[in-house]
Amino acid sequence: MVRIINYKRRVAENKEFFVLEVSGGIEMVLSKTTGMYYATSKKATITSTFDEETCKSLIGSEFPGSIVKEECEPYEYTIQDTGEIITLSHRYVYRAEELTTSKVYSAPGNLSMVD
Repeated sequence: MVRIINYKRRVAENKEFFVLEVSGGIEMVLSKTTGMYYATSKKATITSTFDEETCKSLIGSEFPGSIVKEECEPYEYTIQDTGEIITLSHRYVYRAEELTTSKVYSAPGNLSMVD
């Protein structure tokens, strides 16, 4: 499961839209530096067609899926706390759960299952 924790306004090709920021479950990670565990969670953004009011109302909602690490072209990232610039070649993306059965509505009141 992932949870919507925030939303952000974006502009691309002179068009404004909103992305939903989602967070996966808590993970315990062993620090390479200290040898101690710390709690964290992966985050990703999902493009939406929602207006700002709808995005606000969705904060706290949960839905099936997970946040996974995906390789990508290298890019520079600035660590906010230190200002250090590092090069990364991965990002975190939302992956929906694969469904084995879909619900198809053929007419009002009729529900059939499709494999």
